[in-house]
Amino acid sequence: MSASEILPLDLDALYRDSNVDASLEALERELIGLAPVKQRVREIAALLLVEKLRRSVGLQAEAPPLHMSFTGNPGTGKTTVAMRMASILHGLGYVRKGHLVAVTRDDLVGQYIGHTAPKTKEVLKRAMGGVLFIDEAYYLYRPENERDYGQEAIEILLQVMENQRDDLVVIFAGYQDRMERFFASNPGLASRVAHHVEFPDYGADELFAIAGLMLDRMQYVLSEPAAKALREYIALRKTRPNFANARSIRNALDRARLRQANRLFERRGGPLTPEMLSTIEGEDIRASRVFNGEEPHP
Repeated sequence: MSASEILPLDLDALYRDSNVDASLEALERELIGLAPVKQRVREIAALLLVEKLRRSVGLQAEAPPLHMSFTGNPGTGKTTVAMRMASILHGLGYVRKGHLVAVTRDDLVGQYIGHTAPKTKEVLKRAMGGVLFIDEAYYLYRPENERDYGQEAIEILLQVMENQRDDLVVIFAGYQDRMERFFASNPGLASRVAHHVEFPDYGADELFAIAGLMLDRMQYVLSEPAAKALREYIALRKTRPNFANARSIRNALDRARLRQANRLFERRGGPLTPEMLSTIEGEDIRASRVFNGEEPHP
């Protein structure tokens, strides 16, 4: 076939047919902020789209490296992005099923000789054809304990990441500084991870917007005093220990709902309106121990 007879390659059609646009749009809806993360996901998606098109005309035989590292503090959306990445990989045909299996060290590492290998292999079996998300992955490696079995799990992971990379994508996640030490101590592992995505903390305005999304999904609203109290709560909570971004906000809203329910129960005797049942008041927020200078709940 001459150059003039080669059919044009339609990247836009591949983009639409793979449903990648739906996954990226869902990411925009589900997560406030995180502009650099969303941009990185779009870049990876673009790479995979182009590589799929290249492979369709025989320009490349091997699949691009897909194993990833997500670094950032708790509650910054790492698991949500991993789920959307699994959808993108499935839409483009890089994984067969597109499901996500999320685990920690306890799911992979045994407590005695001969226990780790079957545990790790069982997790890998469940994840095959999709994405394996290992949270706080650095806990797999504990050099201070010479009798620790985490290294055995790592060795099994390495073999599967290399030999079955066309059927499984592994995403390692955790705090950035600890993940850097983890990869530094495991050169073989580091060499297999091609994409590193950093998740920044949310700003106060972003956290307030996240709270709004959460409340909307639960069909609650904030009164004006409650909205003011929540903004003050966020400013205080961000400075306190164990702050976990969106996770801390969700926990705070759950406790506010609990207080609202108790407030309505204690004042029972008269009729309740749908507005009363769905409104969080300022007192429901301000009852938090954060306003009293006490140590906050997680």
